[in-house]
Amino acid sequence: MTAPAELSPTLQLACDLIRRPSVTPVDADCQTLMMNRLGAVGFQLEPMRFEDVDNFWATHGNQDGPVLCFAGHTDVVPTGPVQQWQHEPFDALIDADGMLCGRGAADMKGSLASMVIASERFVNDHPDHRGKIAFLITSDEEGPAHHGTKAVVELLKARNERLDWCIVGEPSSTTLLGDVVKNGRRGSLGAKLTVRGKQGHVAYPHLARNPIHLAAPALAELAAEHWDEGNAFFPPTSFQISNLNSGTGATNVVPGDLVALFNFRFSTESTVEGLQQRVAAILDKHQLDWSIDWALSGLPFLTEPGELLDAVSSSIKAVTGRDTQPSTSGGTSDGRFIATLGTQVVELGPVNATIHQVDERILASDLDLLTEIYYQTLVRLLA
Repeated sequence: MTAPAELSPTLQLACDLIRRPSVTPVDADCQTLMMNRLGAVGFQLEPMRFEDVDNFWATHGNQDGPVLCFAGHTDVVPTGPVQQWQHEPFDALIDADGMLCGRGAADMKGSLASMVIASERFVNDHPDHRGKIAFLITSDEEGPAHHGTKAVVELLKARNERLDWCIVGEPSSTTLLGDVVKNGRRGSLGAKLTVRGKQGHVAYPHLARNPIHLAAPALAELAAEHWDEGNAFFPPTSFQISNLNSGTGATNVVPGDLVALFNFRFSTESTVEGLQQRVAAILDKHQLDWSIDWALSGLPFLTEPGELLDAVSSSIKAVTGRDTQPSTSGGTSDGRFIATLGTQVVELGPVNATIHQVDERILASDLDLLTEIYYQTLVRLLA
């Protein structure tokens, strides 16, 4: 469906982006559309393709002042069963209830449209603004995330590029636009644990060593362990077993090994090394024959109250009349990579009630409000 001419510039751009089926890592020319808009108002454009992932870095202004970066992703998750959608997932339409419907409306093509329109307006209103506006956009946030923001950040770090502040357009709001902004995220540490036993016949258990029986007390202790208390910004660290696999499929065979997948979502009160050591101590305590492969998805990061959070909160208040609540809840985001540059990072975007679901949708009018919030934040920080 073509966006009607009476739609605001933000909603027209959001519809144009949603209509492009950019399932990870495919970008479907979303970034070309964004770069064309930004280039037309004087942004310097730098496409960056790593492996099969499209990214771009765009800047306007100079390095003499502070740098405010808008970050986000053009890729979306798969639609799921198309027949379960009320409307075609990539049709991008506004229904009778004023909801913008389509895959990516909330996560996060709506935010991308608001960022671009806000920046166009700001540059036209303040062509000689202080500092620099930047865009860091990827098509690999919903996937492995190896060749997206992480790779761009590594390149920026090698070039000694400075990012003072970053707004990630993730859908942070809970029930009303701007009621919550994310000012940090917990770390994510995953593991694949293998516990080795000895295969045998169930009728002769003395000739076998059942890894399920051996591992069960240790797994129960890990699940019951109190890892830390959390702090004023983070809840206590959590441990969750997500998968257990053992057995040959036969009912009369003691399996030879057990594989468990588990994950820590951890606060700044714990460290990767500390968690690994405590897990090892518990496994050794139960005298298990074990090995483990660790996978760190991201360290915890936190943006404490300061210039960026103040500017965002003040802009939300001015536009919506709401007091915003900083939060570190939820999963990981690409903010974890950007924070490694010493950048203050917040996430601000639409209501997240339908992200990754069938019939993803947001209140269409919220995107114009979000554009105004981004614009006023630019004014507060760079005008």
